[in-house]
Amino acid sequence: MADLSMTTETDTQTETAPLPARRARLAAIRDSDLWHSFRTHPSAVFAACLLALVALTALFAPWITPQDPYDLAALELWNSEIPPIWNEAGQWPYILGTDTQGRDILSAILYGSRISLIIGFASVIAALSVGLSLGLIAGYFGGWIDNVIMRLGDVLLSMPFILIAILITAVATASLPTGLKDILAAPILILAIAVPSWVQYARTVRASAMVERKKEYVQAARLIRVKPWRIMLHHILPNCLTPILVAATLNFGLAILSEATLSFLGVGMPPDQPSLGTLIRIGNQYLFSGLWWIVVFPAVQLCLIVLSVNMIGDWLRDALNPKLR
Repeated sequence: MADLSMTTETDTQTETAPLPARRARLAAIRDSDLWHSFRTHPSAVFAACLLALVALTALFAPWITPQDPYDLAALELWNSEIPPIWNEAGQWPYILGTDTQGRDILSAILYGSRISLIIGFASVIAALSVGLSLGLIAGYFGGWIDNVIMRLGDVLLSMPFILIAILITAVATASLPTGLKDILAAPILILAIAVPSWVQYARTVRASAMVERKKEYVQAARLIRVKPWRIMLHHILPNCLTPILVAATLNFGLAILSEATLSFLGVGMPPDQPSLGTLIRIGNQYLFSGLWWIVVFPAVQLCLIVLSVNMIGDWLRDALNPKLR
């Protein structure tokens, strides 16, 4: 009985132990300088709330929109070219009106925001992964490995970003069967944006790694024969994350703009799976025919997303800069 009682007490302590630990972590976050800086920065709070609202409405778009704009069978042509609801000819539930195919503008914006956010986030993660890996390798080992990686980056930087992206999308689209072009449109866009974007991360990490590898704690790790990949991941990388985090946040907005630009040029998402750039391209054809809402509202949504991301990036850059504390 005594053993059973001790076992029960031990199990209870094991189950309740994580709760104080979580509370301690939350308390540490609340007391951190970064959280205090965020709470006392009105523009950062506004931008974070705006971005969260956009992300949540895009996530729950199937439940809060009157139609699925990707379902062509659900579109009704007799409901086409309806103006916004505050206009005399407006109709419920088309709050922001409809386009020439009867597609609800609000539904198309929320579904398009989901695609733009996913492509922007995925391209940043892909570029960040490649840039971190190559930058750590180049900065830690140096020599011919560093020269090869950096010269490859120089070649990519010598060409315009949009030209590389268009070239990748054109080659990928031309080499795919007709049935796969629309299915793989999003992965192709992610690849096209990520390929020319990794160089910035690699250069930043390489510069930090070249400084950190000469410090005593890295030399001590080498003396006790710690494997290079462990030194790079556990010793050098944590000291390189501050500038990388700021760059990734700012590049998130640039990635969304790049996707919109490619889609606007006709090499991005197809019309039956419209992103914000595709919606702007379609609506631009009717801008001077009186159907202004088809292009204006998607453009406003794109501006709000990029503006909120840039405001968060500006705050993060100031908050993580020790010279401004």
